[in-house]
Amino acid sequence: MAEAERIIGTPDSPEAAGDGQERPEAEQARSPERAEGPEQAQSPAERPRGRRRIAVLFAVAAFAYVLDLVSKMIVVAKLEHHEPIEIIGDWLRFEAIRNAGAAFGFGEAFTVIFTVIAAAVIVVIARLARKLYSLPWAIALGLLLGGALGNLTDRIFRSPGVFEGAVVDFIAPKHFAVFNLADSAIVCGGILIVLLSFRGLDPDGTVHKD
Repeated sequence: MAEAERIIGTPDSPEAAGDGQERPEAEQARSPERAEGPEQAQSPAERPRGRRRIAVLFAVAAFAYVLDLVSKMIVVAKLEHHEPIEIIGDWLRFEAIRNAGAAFGFGEAFTVIFTVIAAAVIVVIARLARKLYSLPWAIALGLLLGGALGNLTDRIFRSPGVFEGAVVDFIAPKHFAVFNLADSAIVCGGILIVLLSFRGLDPDGTVHKD
């Protein structure tokens, strides 16, 4: 009898326990259903939210870019080679000026460098968008992206040549440099980013305190 039980196997033996019974907990823990980490478990809910933030970023960028582009086309067609238009007396007027430098007319000797910097900013924002889960950051980066694209378009397509084109500026406050809507978008986006950083809000939506 003992010999027969040894050959056939008893329910207490490891061989019999593995046939038709539940897998041990260690083996179940190795199964794909239990192997998902926290990021994998949260990713289905996070993806739609991330896509919405990316959509906001590019919508803001497109709005800022189109607004800047249309305003420059109107200025070139209606205001260039004409007398400035006074909006608020001599405190604010529209005056068409070609600027070969950076925002607000600074650094006219480094046009190509500013062009490369603008292109680099666009690439960095596009890469950062993949990890974007914060709505305020989406708006800020959208303003930066739209403004950079607006001035980069001038650098590429306006005279005197590719990557050396002069930016069209036309907003002329009294005792201040002449600028355009792209410059305004860049400055507003930069200020918003500084405020968000002071509050400890990261682009991925997390909040940290120093």
